[in-house]
Amino acid sequence: MRGVPRSTTNLENRAAPMSNEPFFETRRLEALSNTVFGVAMTLLAYDFPKEKLANAAPDWKSIAREYAPHLTALLLSFLVAGLFWFSHQRRLAYAPGVGRGEVLGNLLLLLSIILLPVTTGLYGAYPEAADVVALYGFHLAAIALINLALWWMALAARRDWHLIGGPASVAVIFFLAAATAPFAPHAARTIWTFGFIAPAVAALVERRARGRGA
Repeated sequence: MRGVPRSTTNLENRAAPMSNEPFFETRRLEALSNTVFGVAMTLLAYDFPKEKLANAAPDWKSIAREYAPHLTALLLSFLVAGLFWFSHQRRLAYAPGVGRGEVLGNLLLLLSIILLPVTTGLYGAYPEAADVVALYGFHLAAIALINLALWWMALAARRDWHLIGGPASVAVIFFLAAATAPFAPHAARTIWTFGFIAPAVAALVERRARGRGA
């Protein structure tokens, strides 16, 4: 190139790819997230009563009365954390590198997952309290909305919007449940059920869409 020193051209050629390079490798986020999600899935197991039951020879009724709330909270925490862990892993596999915004968003998501055993344990202890159901509903909606925002950032570059169906449907369902919880706690619990079914339906639709495009 005439009129341009070779050294300057080389510097420009070297600098150009750096603007497109990811700020952070997802394998580091994956290692951190696996630890956080693993703790969220199992932490409530340590809250099970360790002392002996009141009866000398406990029957099924006394065992259920003592352990049912803890077991319900544990299973619910495991299911919710597993749902978002699966979505999180799919997104990290789709986007092998992330920028600063995605890193901060992922840390915010992990913070919301860390708090999951707290709100789930509270819900397991007081499942009929309207304020507790509302708090838990708001927490689920927050996790789902953060997850949706991260998927949007991952898909924006390639515009593979057909992959956003699962995260979007879960976010909508949990948002509706959160809006319903303060007024109708029992209805909110019913709506939550669809949040666990939606990803499977979205995956089926996505698979059929790929089959038609093939």
